[in-house]
Amino acid sequence: MQKQDSINVMGGVLAPCSRNPITGFFRDGSCNTCPEDQGSHTVCAVMTAEFLAFSKYVGNDLSTARPEFDFPGLKPGDSWCLCASRFMQAQDEGCAPQVHLEATHQRALEVVPLEILLQHKTEK
Repeated sequence: MQKQDSINVMGGVLAPCSRNPITGFFRDGSCNTCPEDQGSHTVCAVMTAEFLAFSKYVGNDLSTARPEFDFPGLKPGDSWCLCASRFMQAQDEGCAPQVHLEATHQRALEVVPLEILLQHKTEK
């Protein structure tokens, strides 16, 4: 699998999203992507209780630990590389989390308009 260029939505070098818990399609701590990343795990989002409950409700339980996958479970305040389409789904439902723009891959813009990302901008 060949990583796409590590460029963020602002046109700069992609910053790390989270190393604890380790995130990303490549589990390298960044929201890097490649053509094989069908879900486009490109949005570096800060988890909230509301978003975690929403994600579980729509079938993606991110809050329960899954030791067999070396997944600790997420809690509010954790950063995580979300699928761009899940972010948009949460946006449409009014519970989108905040986003680290510098750590969000430019490929997210194929699904999420920059204006929406800017509305959810947070500082790391």
